Amino acid sequence: MSVTAARGFSAAGVSCGIKADQALDLAVVSADRSVPAAGVFTTSTTAAPPVGLSRANLTDGSGRVVVINSGCANAGTGEGGRADAIATASRAAAVYGCDPGDVLVCSTGTIGPRLPVERLVEGLPQDLSVDEAAGTAAARAIMTTDSVTKEAVVKVEGYTVGGMAKGAGMIRPDMATMLAVITTDADVAPAALQSALAAAVDESFNSLNIDGCQSTNDSVLIMASGESGVTPDAASFRTALTETCLDLARQIAADAEGAERVVTVMVAGAADDGEAQEIGKSLTDSDLVRSSFYGGDPNWGRIFGALGVGPGRIDPDDVAISYEGVVVATGGIGVPFDETSLESRLESGDFTIEVTVGTGPGRATILTTDLTPEYVRFNGERS
Repeated sequence: MSVTAARGFSAAGVSCGIKADQALDLAVVSADRSVPAAGVFTTSTTAAPPVGLSRANLTDGSGRVVVINSGCANAGTGEGGRADAIATASRAAAVYGCDPGDVLVCSTGTIGPRLPVERLVEGLPQDLSVDEAAGTAAARAIMTTDSVTKEAVVKVEGYTVGGMAKGAGMIRPDMATMLAVITTDADVAPAALQSALAAAVDESFNSLNIDGCQSTNDSVLIMASGESGVTPDAASFRTALTETCLDLARQIAADAEGAERVVTVMVAGAADDGEAQEIGKSLTDSDLVRSSFYGGDPNWGRIFGALGVGPGRIDPDDVAISYEGVVVATGGIGVPFDETSLESRLESGDFTIEVTVGTGPGRATILTTDLTPEYVRFNGERS
């Protein structure tokens, strides 16, 4: 179970005719009433109309219904797209008996085409369910180039956090062409919910970089029903929420378009955690670095070169690099290692790289993938 695992939430996933062949393309997640809600969104200046509407509707820190369509991003659609997002919220409010301001709207798919809003509003499902099948159907309905659904559940201290996400390409910190809806039956006030979500996203979705391309529709939403009767302390709730988001982020990385392996890049020794994250982002933006991952090649020179033109004032004498615990460079100089043995280990699948850039306390972990010919072929066409 995912978004229906927490008490006080129901969901559905249906086909409304946006996608061909009656594929599921419309998901709804609803609380039983208006509840505390929060969101983190793309920082893109060309953000899609649904992002703007959901941002505005979360101003009061509450929400009840999330409506997500796949197959059309409703981005690059101007005033007409804004009208379509508003029409979606208005019709959903009528169907589910709430105020339009309590409806959060998300869209994902191809940028440019107008949303067939008539099909969407006519297809809003009347019957939502709390069972596992309904949660999985909702997770399937938000997929675009995903090959599998992405769901996660964490149960701690008498309450539950559940979530679903979509994403396989255009993934870059500050989020990407990804959406996530998270529900919890913990009793959490709006301000605390927003703070916990921002922190969890920073450690998970904002530490995920598949191809260096940020998108227009990225949204992570959370609603808290309070049905468990448990008011967790801020630290424990943040931990549970972060665990849920990290699980979903790893699933996105594992399903990345054309990717063959997930690579974990651990950066240490930066001035602070923020600088470490920026260094990790910069490293994993490099096509040369990610191409070496595809070859399973411990070519530390690619990383060393990328460090020199990235953020932070890095002294080359402070740089140390290791692959799967095998040190390949220290003090900015290569050291002898069993290259044949290490290459054999890297060719077998996922691996971890540790990069030290100084003696500071800053640390960050970035999830990324290799850059494959299949990724280029896949993205040579519209999706």
